[in-house]
Amino acid sequence: MIEEPDDLLRALEAALFAAEAPMTPAELVAVIGVEALGDALPRLARLYAGRGIELVERGGRWHFQTAADLAHILRRTREEPRKLSRAGIETLAIIAYHEPVSRAEIEAIRGVQISKGTIDVLLEAGWIRPAGRRETPGRPLLYATTPAFLTHFGLQSRRDLPGIADLRAAGLLDPVDLAFEQLQMETGGPDRPDDGDAD
Repeated sequence: MIEEPDDLLRALEAALFAAEAPMTPAELVAVIGVEALGDALPRLARLYAGRGIELVERGGRWHFQTAADLAHILRRTREEPRKLSRAGIETLAIIAYHEPVSRAEIEAIRGVQISKGTIDVLLEAGWIRPAGRRETPGRPLLYATTPAFLTHFGLQSRRDLPGIADLRAAGLLDPVDLAFEQLQMETGGPDRPDDGDAD
């Protein structure tokens, strides 16, 4: 006969389900507001035994996990979130705003060399693609963004990328860059529209 969960088991189940990390019995006592758990954790584990998820204890901490014999199902369908390094984010932004662009051009804009791994991560993510070669000595490979990049970032097209005014309004521009831009405007630097030579 299957044991019906009592109020303590239900409270444990809810606390463990909502927990961001495995919990110790002492943490569970504090969250649930009881004096002791008794044998409630092993009883709850027995209720979940043989199901798609199981309650397990690892190093004195309890949590729910996928049953070991079903883990292969989730490995096939679960997409791991991609976390980009700062170099990866900067490289992706340069490609998006300047495509098609070569590795040397990316490095010139960033001011530092990029590792091959940075480009590889973006290629593996499907966010950039080779876009031919520039007709200059050495014929460097060019990179451009992909439809997957647009989809991932919720853009209809590259025209939807935020402009300088949008980035400034959102507070995403480096204060040093803003100060330099302001100085150029005040001193008649190269960014002023009336300083360029006419072609």
